[in-house]
Amino acid sequence: MGELEVVGEPRVLVRRALPSEPAVRGSASLFLTEAQMQGVRAGRRMLYVGAEPASEHVATGLRVEPGTPVLARRKLLLAGDVPVRVATSFLRLDLFGDTPLCEPGFLAPSLQARIEEQGHRFGRAEEQLVARPPRDDEAATLHLDLGEWVVQIVRTAYSADDLPIHLLETICAASRHVFDIAQVSGADEF
Repeated sequence: MGELEVVGEPRVLVRRALPSEPAVRGSASLFLTEAQMQGVRAGRRMLYVGAEPASEHVATGLRVEPGTPVLARRKLLLAGDVPVRVATSFLRLDLFGDTPLCEPGFLAPSLQARIEEQGHRFGRAEEQLVARPPRDDEAATLHLDLGEWVVQIVRTAYSADDLPIHLLETICAASRHVFDIAQVSGADEF
């Protein structure tokens, strides 16, 4: 009997807490903080920063017309050297055009802090999860095998005045994630 030849990337499994713990949510990078807590060597690479037309679900979330230019900040998240998520922040250009949020690269101390510097206070958020087949660009970027699905998470954050100020779309390689669901404080049933 010969040795087995390993083909392709090693299997990686990362955890994503829903909802995110407040200390993790408030960190400079939710993914880097979660990965560190799991003992996973994490990396990230900015893929794109610029204007692009709002898709239907982005337009609905940001309360603009489909096709309206919005600011997109797209990054690839890696566990080890394996791509596990593509996360894109969408922001309204009428609120954030010609601000530091349009600068290329990662923002310090965090995107949320930079949004608040522009005078917007976060009030609430809504999150939707959908499992679906990947689009061609997602399959290629995440190095998905044929038939492998993604989990799409869309979180829309609203200001204290109920104005949509940030829509985060995260495309996760479904086979590389476990989603931990936490109860509200004091609840012990699922």
